[in-house]
Amino acid sequence: MKIAIVGAGKLGRNVATALLGGDHSVTLIDTNEELLEKISSQMDVMVVHGNAKEIKILKQLDIDSYDYLIATTFNDEANIIIASFAKKLGCNKVVARVRDPEHMQQINFIKETMDIDHIVNPNQGITVEIYKYLAEKYTLSNGIFSSGKVSLVEFPVKRYPKLIGKSMRDVPGILPNMLVAAISKNGKVIIPHGDEIIDKNDFVYIIGEKAPILELNSKVHERGKYTDLQKVMIVGGGKTGFYLAEMLSEFGAAVKLIERDKERCHYLSTHLEDVMILHGDATDLTLLEEENLDLMDAFVTVTGFDEDNLLLALTAKQHGVEDVIATVSRTSYAEIISRMGIDMALNSLDITTSNILHFVQGSKKIL
Repeated sequence: MKIAIVGAGKLGRNVATALLGGDHSVTLIDTNEELLEKISSQMDVMVVHGNAKEIKILKQLDIDSYDYLIATTFNDEANIIIASFAKKLGCNKVVARVRDPEHMQQINFIKETMDIDHIVNPNQGITVEIYKYLAEKYTLSNGIFSSGKVSLVEFPVKRYPKLIGKSMRDVPGILPNMLVAAISKNGKVIIPHGDEIIDKNDFVYIIGEKAPILELNSKVHERGKYTDLQKVMIVGGGKTGFYLAEMLSEFGAAVKLIERDKERCHYLSTHLEDVMILHGDATDLTLLEEENLDLMDAFVTVTGFDEDNLLLALTAKQHGVEDVIATVSRTSYAEIISRMGIDMALNSLDITTSNILHFVQGSKKIL
């Protein structure tokens, strides 16, 4: 496939690197000529110096011969305009990175009127991953088997009482066209035999065709019905913290959000009615202890500063918080945090790249 990427920043380069692993011809467009020269010496891509908002640049590129254009610049409006121009000039599919929450509130209107096929939001993407881990506690993987025809769902058996006390031979009568692929008993995953009995404290992994698995998933992960997640502390009131606080609050959790910028706190307090907004420096242990860190079910640090996130995550773990999550900008930090016992370390660059590749290739690429 022929793919044009506008913006040679971290995301643009990351997507280009990932696409070069497949049978793709990649063109990278940017206004920074010096950066493009450096990239061309390191990567097997065609580079074009110019402003893709200018229609003449897209026409000179013969954009109508491209399968995809992906706009990844730091400017939302530029990405929307570039993607829209490319689509109207004949590019098959277009993708735009959009980060502003106000744009995301009218995302469907933007996609429809500007004729954009797919929009990615790094902050929203990482928020969804955190939310799924904390609030839903499940794994639903479409596309793992048979190109998406077979899916997997995992859940505690107590959420589907019909399975309690039953053997593997009983399962087909309870869950037609589905199979118990594995059971987690006391933290140990086993492949069950026909006589294996399902205990009320077990976790089960069920596979089957997509439609019945999705129906089962809606029953065992009904929003707000099954969760031990009651108290959550979030550090960092940026876009990710905002999205996450909003989602977890709607889910039913009591959320405390700590932000050091007073003006930002005012904005958050007027837009997040059911969230407790706290103005202060979370690296001050006294503040965390005063706000009962040790009583939290989950702690999420999304400050935008890797070192702060690392320190805060370790502090939360030392205070006995069960689920601790940190976002980091450097992949090496994510690996370090994982080794130190933090439950989840997320890199928005990798998640956004994966989102784009999922759309372009039609299947999730693990980075």
